[in-house]
Amino acid sequence: MTSSLIIELGHLLNISIKAGTPLLLASLGEVYAERSGVLNLGLEGIMLIGAATGFIVAYSTGCPELGVLAAIVAGAIIGLLHAFVCISLQANQVVAGLALVMVGTGLSSLMARDYVGIALKRALRPVKIPGLSRIPIIGEGFFHHDILVYASYFITLILWFIMYKTKYGIWIRAVGEDPSAADAMGVNVYLVRYICTTFGGAMAGLAGAHISLAYTPMWVEGITVGRGWIALALVIFAMWDPLRAMIGAYLFGTTEVLQYWLQMPLQAMGIDPSLLGTFPYVATIIVLLVGSFERIRKRIGAPASLGKPYVRGE
Repeated sequence: MTSSLIIELGHLLNISIKAGTPLLLASLGEVYAERSGVLNLGLEGIMLIGAATGFIVAYSTGCPELGVLAAIVAGAIIGLLHAFVCISLQANQVVAGLALVMVGTGLSSLMARDYVGIALKRALRPVKIPGLSRIPIIGEGFFHHDILVYASYFITLILWFIMYKTKYGIWIRAVGEDPSAADAMGVNVYLVRYICTTFGGAMAGLAGAHISLAYTPMWVEGITVGRGWIALALVIFAMWDPLRAMIGAYLFGTTEVLQYWLQMPLQAMGIDPSLLGTFPYVATIIVLLVGSFERIRKRIGAPASLGKPYVRGE
C-alpha cells in the first residue's frame, strides 16, 4: 500500500468509529434493558435530552466533562421514569416508548432554543495514545479519539463480562426469559428491571452527549437525526450481545461516512452519494420489521418476556 492510501484508510476507520460510538453506547444500554424484559422505544428522545443537557451544561460552565455527567444523570432520570411507567404502572411499553420520543423531541427543542447554531467553545478533543496511535491504519482508527470513544471500548467489554460471566448477568437473563422462575429463585424481578432500564436511559443520555460534545460540537434541533432508532435496530442485529453490538455500530458508522468518502467516485458513475446515506435507515426499518415477528424473534434469541409486564403470582 502507498502511504497516502494507508493514511486515507486510517482516517476512514477513525471517522467510522467516531460515528458509530453514539450508536454503540445507546445500544449497549438497550441490550441490558431488553435482556431484563423491558422494551424502550424512546431512545431517540432520551438521546436528544442527553445531547441538549450536555451541551447546555458544557457551554455554560466551559467544562465538557460536567456536560457528560449531566447528560448521564438526565438520561438516567428519564430511564427511571420509563421504568416506573412500564414496571410499576404496567403500561404498554411500546406506547410509553413512543411517548418518550415525542417528549424528548419537544423538551430538547425547548431547553436549547437559545443555543441553536452555536458552537461549543470547548469540546471533547481527540487524544492520541502514545505508541499505539503510530500503528498503521489501526493506530489512527482506534487510538486517536476523545475520551468517550475510549470509554466505550471498556464499557463494551465490561458489560459483556457481566452479562455472561457473573451471577448478575444470570439474574438479568433469567428475569428477561422467565421472571416467575427467577422470582421463585429469590431474584428481585422488579429491582433488576428498574436497574437495567435506568442504566439503559443513562447510556442513551451518554450517547446523546457524545454527539453534541464531540462528534458535532454545536447545537441544532434534532441533532441525533434518527440514531436512536438505528440503535434499537442494532440491538436486534446484535442478537442482544454487547460485542456484536460493537461490530454492528461500527458497520453502521462506516456506511454513514462512506457517502462522503466516496462522493466523487459515485458521482463519476452517475450515482447520488446520498443514496448510500439512506442505508442505515433502510436497514433499521427492515431489522425492526423482521424483529416484530414473534417466531423470528425467538429464533434469534430475543428474551422470551420482552415487553411483557410481570405481576407476582400471575
